[in-house]
Amino acid sequence: MFPLSPLLLLALTTPLLKNLTTTYIHAQTSGTPSLLPLTPTTLYTENTLPLPLTSTLLTTPLRIDAHRSLHDPVLCGSFTELIVATSAHQYVIGTRMLLATNGTVESVESIVTEKGDWAFDAGGYLYWSSFEDWDPIPIPQRDSRAVIKAAGDAYFNRFSNPNITIPFSSLCARLEGGLYTSRSPNLTANTCSLGLPSNTRVSDRRYVVDEEVGAVDIYLGFMGLDRSHVLEAVPDSHLFRVERGGIRYIHTLSRCLERGCGMNGTGMPLFERGGDGRGVNGTAVFDRDAGGVSGNGTSVTRARGVRRTLRERRIMPFPRF
Repeated sequence: MFPLSPLLLLALTTPLLKNLTTTYIHAQTSGTPSLLPLTPTTLYTENTLPLPLTSTLLTTPLRIDAHRSLHDPVLCGSFTELIVATSAHQYVIGTRMLLATNGTVESVESIVTEKGDWAFDAGGYLYWSSFEDWDPIPIPQRDSRAVIKAAGDAYFNRFSNPNITIPFSSLCARLEGGLYTSRSPNLTANTCSLGLPSNTRVSDRRYVVDEEVGAVDIYLGFMGLDRSHVLEAVPDSHLFRVERGGIRYIHTLSRCLERGCGMNGTGMPLFERGGDGRGVNGTAVFDRDAGGVSGNGTSVTRARGVRRTLRERRIMPFPRF
């Protein structure tokens, strides 16, 4: 028997991964984890904590409003983003899965964010992401796996070294928990570069790279984000869309160790939402990665056309990292 060539192996693996993410979405929609090819040795974690399947969110049926997935045939892994915005209990979930060589699921890592987590607003997350283009990139324009991964790494390497240049596109926006750095869905500038920390290190990076979509998701530990546990790393996911070598979109999910990440109402936009908190179409007031205020730091725009200054809302900006 002849060994499979790398190209043939990739061609065979990608459909398996796409079937896996489709099955995962059905499993979460129905609350039926048994739909997945799990084994007694499958490792399941939520927010980095190992849990028995009977105690996981996967057993709870969720009405999923939107989703997107990455498929990495080199790693034999996948990443899926789920947005639950129109239910009484809202979530934005990121799930990273790895397949074993026999086609069963080796591990499931979910980062589950909800009210009380960093900048959480599922309505805003759903609204802003609906304007973004995550369609497959035409083959002649696709970046290599190395270029896509390097773009995400440069972003985090810059956190501890301000001399590093991040390859941002001239049009770039970051969606952070539900808040958006751009003031319009029609991007007119790079707002991803708004003040980044210079002395923050992240740990334990885990990747899923999809060359077809031009994206990389990086799971990691974000040290110091939760002010109540400054020496502990919070579970974090950053999803990057890379086009022609430049970062176009960033989606972030961060799970606080304590409600509000220990900000005590002094900077965390826990209640920055309009009406019942669903379908909020506002731009970001705060910028987590910047540790400051996004835009010019003076106002926030909401779907109903309401504009209020930070002073009127009695909200203080984040302390910087």
